[in-house]
Amino acid sequence: MSLVLGLLSHTLSRVLRYSGLRRGCHAPQSQAMEQDEGSWNEGSRGRCHCSRLPGSLPLARALALVFHHLRHERSRTHLGSYLIVGRLSSALDIIRTIRDPEKPNTLEELEVVTESCVEVQEIGEDEYLVIIRFTPTVPHCSLATLIGLCLRIKLQRCLPFRHKLEIYISEGTHSTEEDINKQINDKERVAAAMENPNLREIVEQCVMEPD
Repeated sequence: MSLVLGLLSHTLSRVLRYSGLRRGCHAPQSQAMEQDEGSWNEGSRGRCHCSRLPGSLPLARALALVFHHLRHERSRTHLGSYLIVGRLSSALDIIRTIRDPEKPNTLEELEVVTESCVEVQEIGEDEYLVIIRFTPTVPHCSLATLIGLCLRIKLQRCLPFRHKLEIYISEGTHSTEEDINKQINDKERVAAAMENPNLREIVEQCVMEPD
């Protein structure tokens, strides 16, 4: 409700500014308002004139502009939410089929990644921040860094939109989560790791799409 009231206040303020009620209005605007009043008077003879703002747009038209703006803002919000959901779904579809480095299961099957582990935020025009929080199968998992590397490599390759990527271990689920978080979010370390042929081969096997 506070958001709606804020938009209403902002939009009504704009309407009043453009209608000539605020100080500093230019003469052409005043003339345009006078012409508008004249046409309004001609079309409303014999009617009550109490429903319009003196020297400005008729109140009914002003309110119509307000609610048009509110509908437009609401549509933009709905569109933004729709896009966020689509981006989130894309990220989840990409990581759910990554194979575990040791077991013949996917990360989704082992619940290393779930629907709730993906977060998407809009950070600019057509650009999004994708945050992944994965949960190792055990607190002392020796492959947590490798799993994080697989997540990063596949998302970088496959996300179909402009993005920034942050990958973390879910808080409290690994004994060395802080160190691992730093490693898998350090571009130089990630690049160096992928230059290792043995490590790169393991990553490629894990991120390969199933037949």
